[in-house]
Amino acid sequence: MLKLYDCDLVSRLLLGTARYPSPAKLADAVRRSATEILTVSLRRETAGGKAGGAFFELIRSLDVHILPNTAGCHSVSEAVLTAKMAREVFQTNWIKLELIGHHDTLQPDVFQLVEAAKILCDEGFEVFPYTTDDLVVGERLLQAGCKVLMPWCAPIGSAMGPQNIAALKSMRAEFPDIPLIVDAGIGRPSHATQVMELGYDAVLLNTAVAGAGDPVLMAEAFARAIDAGHLAFQAGPLEPRDMAVPSTPVIGKGVFA
Repeated sequence: MLKLYDCDLVSRLLLGTARYPSPAKLADAVRRSATEILTVSLRRETAGGKAGGAFFELIRSLDVHILPNTAGCHSVSEAVLTAKMAREVFQTNWIKLELIGHHDTLQPDVFQLVEAAKILCDEGFEVFPYTTDDLVVGERLLQAGCKVLMPWCAPIGSAMGPQNIAALKSMRAEFPDIPLIVDAGIGRPSHATQVMELGYDAVLLNTAVAGAGDPVLMAEAFARAIDAGHLAFQAGPLEPRDMAVPSTPVIGKGVFA
């Protein structure tokens, strides 16, 4: 069971809702994945007019938890205002805090991120911060009041998969009791399995499913891959070895003259 703030969850897959070929494909992908959390951009809801309203009705019909995000924000004031608007629109204290600092990589501005997280936590938000794999930044976010960390493994939408396994391992070791969700950069189900085998608690992705040739089938593939990685971590996978180790005992083998 995965616990995020006061919410108990079975699924360890969080799905984004952007860039699907159609609303029907999105709905089918959500159902096939069995996800319990969808991220939704306030900008899509407010900018879409009637279409935005219809989109929100579709999301509500899927009977999942909604995690609004502050996608596209580049300053503390903009992120805080967007979060407050999202709380009114979506009727939740949850907020995925994105505060972008670099236009090409979409890397978080970790300095402003910590500042915004402190403001929002003080105002009763339950913050899911999109951050880097930096241990100091993670500690500052926890001190600000966050109870979940969401480090990237590669730039948003890049599909490159984990770029710094050592850093991800260090973060897991540094924060053993904090829910860690890999957010951004996952491209294939094997990438998701890889990070889950490190002991991460969940994976959040969007483009890898929405941009697939068959988003519905890919959603199921990721759900299975995440479960497999989590089970493997619980089972205790073998660490790589420098030399071969025979699986068949050599003691007591038959000797032929």
